[in-house]
Amino acid sequence: MDINWVELISAAVSSVLFTFIGLMFFAVSFLVISKVVPFSMRKEIEEDQNIALGVIIGSVIIGIAMIVSAALLG
Repeated sequence: MDINWVELISAAVSSVLFTFIGLMFFAVSFLVISKVVPFSMRKEIEEDQNIALGVIIGSVIIGIAMIVSAALLG
């Protein structure tokens, strides 16, 4: 049971790289969403207790996560 260190390090570097790419994609998409909507998302969700907006933002985040995972897998 030899450990192939080159493949292990290569896989770890790839995982870290794709993690940062996914996080950057999330950050950019959240900035785009916050610029597109004509109101303050923080105020609507925190102060006004707008549950519907929270559900929509959560759905967008899940959708983006599915797109990123599909792009990384194949």
